[in-house]
Amino acid sequence: MLQDGKLYLGTSRKPDDSINKGEYLDLGYANRHGLITGATGTGKTVTLQILAESFSNAGVPVFCADVKGDLSGIAAIGEYKDFLEKRASDIGLDPYEFQEFPVIFWDLFGEKGHRIRTTLTEMGPLLLSRLMDMSDAQEGVLNIAFKIADENGLPLLDMKDLQAMLAYLAEHSKELSGLYGNISKQSVGAIQRDLLVLEQQNAEMFFGEPALDIKDIMRTTADGRGAISVLAADKLMMNPRLYGTFLLWLLSELFEELPEIGDPEKPRLVFFFDEAHLLFNDAPKALIERVEQVVRLIRSKGVGVYFVTQNPLDVPETVLSQLGNRIQHALRAYTPREQKAVKTAAETFRANPEFDCFEAITQLGVGEALVSTLASKGVPSVVERTLIRPPASRLGPLKDGERRKAVAVSPVADLYDEDLDRNSAFEILQKRAEDAAEAEEAKRREEEDQGEELQESRRWTLPGFGDEDDDDDVDTRGRRKSSRRKKPTRARSGRRRQSVAEAAMKSAARSVASSLGRALVRGILGSLKKGF
Repeated sequence: MLQDGKLYLGTSRKPDDSINKGEYLDLGYANRHGLITGATGTGKTVTLQILAESFSNAGVPVFCADVKGDLSGIAAIGEYKDFLEKRASDIGLDPYEFQEFPVIFWDLFGEKGHRIRTTLTEMGPLLLSRLMDMSDAQEGVLNIAFKIADENGLPLLDMKDLQAMLAYLAEHSKELSGLYGNISKQSVGAIQRDLLVLEQQNAEMFFGEPALDIKDIMRTTADGRGAISVLAADKLMMNPRLYGTFLLWLLSELFEELPEIGDPEKPRLVFFFDEAHLLFNDAPKALIERVEQVVRLIRSKGVGVYFVTQNPLDVPETVLSQLGNRIQHALRAYTPREQKAVKTAAETFRANPEFDCFEAITQLGVGEALVSTLASKGVPSVVERTLIRPPASRLGPLKDGERRKAVAVSPVADLYDEDLDRNSAFEILQKRAEDAAEAEEAKRREEEDQGEELQESRRWTLPGFGDEDDDDDVDTRGRRKSSRRKKPTRARSGRRRQSVAEAAMKSAARSVASSLGRALVRGILGSLKKGF
């Protein structure tokens, strides 16, 4: 429901339960980010669903993760249910109309949607080290591997490319350490073992080509609605670190690729980060600082980021302070930590003198929330106790047949579902090793041939061989000249012959020197800067 550039969220009510007024989210401030919190079963997923519907109808593309599988119903037209009709009646939503929405389904594993991948080169060493929970020493070695690959035109597309690069580092660790810093074989081995663990967790499904083009999650339909990209995350949640790293990579891609546009009339994309605590759990301080920087700066590129989590304490204060639009569902306050969470949530709202926020948060019903959004001049509105409007699309998951049909008619059908395996670091390093082995073998044969020729020439100059009756072999006194001749020698250069490894390193050094001008450039979170 769109009214004068505002999205209808629900209707607030006074402490005596009388209807107060409609609560809206201003599209002009929707890129100032937001927070949706609440305990399990209080209605966070439905709130996410009605926000996605509203943004879509306003022509804003949406990306969100379907953690429990029940968000997929947004692709189907709503169905009559008594409690939905009652809620519509209670808040004065008339007419209450059902609608289906344009949805693109994605899945890292390709089971419930289109494959979604990136390459290791595009992800970069920072996020990969976070995914693999590396030590500082291991992260340093990984950075060296990416630096050499970036500077020498060695695309790291999938797991086997990185394995080949690490094997190269281990084989030439002594020579490379002099150029890039210490490369410990123990650290290389630890990284290789971590990669095997990732493969066992099916993380290799995420790395490869064709890589996702972010333009495909920013589509609009012919009638002007924004496409809603839904990531199937129920299986992905079995590897929560991969889930958090993937969404952070996607956020980083948006930040690095999109141009600055200031504060637009409406966002160019809204990004919902569900189960946000998985991003921040055990994250190093340096990573949190960079996430805060991305969240702070990405709004000027027209992207709104909405974190969805159970507890406001899940989000660091530096990030929390950047989230202007707040929807707080019920929280319980049984334990000291829960009481602290309720207190934190209550203190972040602009107080309403008609009720106590702390008490209200613990008494909210299902589908009810405290709502405060940015109003005129970006000032937060007074918090209101709000009945969230019912969704226009279906509540609950799609059936398997319905999902397959939606995937088949998707605008990105056949773009991402087949794997590509082009020439990359694995093949390039393998070819170089084969060429070096062939060169070594050719050198060995040449030396053998030269040795045989030398032995042959020496044999013909030994005493007793040659024409002993030649007058030239007699001196002026009639005595025979000595048949011993000076041993043929080869010119000495004063340098030993370089090994194949040394030759390879010199070639690499020359390549680095000639490619500095075209070396890849990485952004705040280590992903590539490619331009939009």
